[in-house]
Amino acid sequence: MADMNKNRIIASNLAYAYPDATKNAVDGVTMRVKNGEFLAILGHNGSGKSTLAKLFNALYIPGAGTVWVCGLDTKDDDLVFDIRQHAGMVFQNPDNQIVATVVEEDVAFGLENNGVEPALIRVRIDDALKAVGMSKYAKKAPHMLSGGQKQRVAIAGVLAMKPDVIILDESTAMLDPSGRKEVMNTVHRLNREEGISVVIITHYMIEAASADYVVVMDEGKIAMSGTPREVFTQVEKVRALGLDVPEMTDLSHMLRADGVDVRADVLTVDEMVEEVCRLSSRN
Repeated sequence: MADMNKNRIIASNLAYAYPDATKNAVDGVTMRVKNGEFLAILGHNGSGKSTLAKLFNALYIPGAGTVWVCGLDTKDDDLVFDIRQHAGMVFQNPDNQIVATVVEEDVAFGLENNGVEPALIRVRIDDALKAVGMSKYAKKAPHMLSGGQKQRVAIAGVLAMKPDVIILDESTAMLDPSGRKEVMNTVHRLNREEGISVVIITHYMIEAASADYVVVMDEGKIAMSGTPREVFTQVEKVRALGLDVPEMTDLSHMLRADGVDVRADVLTVDEMVEEVCRLSSRN
């Protein structure tokens, strides 16, 4: 497909229903993940966001519509192995994804299963652990690591496969704030320096605020989409969908309601500090 030159994933009129369900979990979704894009997918529980992630990785096969991953149709059983090479997934609980008793052996697991030659496996392990800042833990037992470190090992295991897209399905949900920061810093760096497209399914609005593009799911459909500023400035609409907005956007919204002349599209603490300094200098 010509469009795959600039898109890693293309979903067209996508639908999926679980067995015995009365309605589709994903219903008529059309969207793209561009080359090098950092995309956040939001939605309340049951909105279809995690189902969509699994459709992107060929864990689920569409009931209707099509997903192309790097030009490969996920409905083609013969291509599933190749699709998962292109689009690697990191799950919510790292303990469910780590299979070995030594960090470097866990990173090697997928490579060995794929028949990669031993000399290249060594290079891939070293490169992947370095990329996620876990080189010094190569000989450690995963169960001795923190939650954030375990999740970085899980990312290294995916990264060693040289994917074009990394899909994180609520991969920070079980982590403390420090662990979430570790993982987010890692995936942002991989996105920025390696050009890997990132799709993050998250409940944390501050994680979505740092994305290039945001998609909000509701009842299996795309309810909102746009840049973080375009989405989160629609505070009431976001809340009507059962979600919140970043804290600084919320503060901006309240200040504006009280007649304070701050920007409506503030997302971060630094931006709010800029606004406060601007107002102070005027006074």
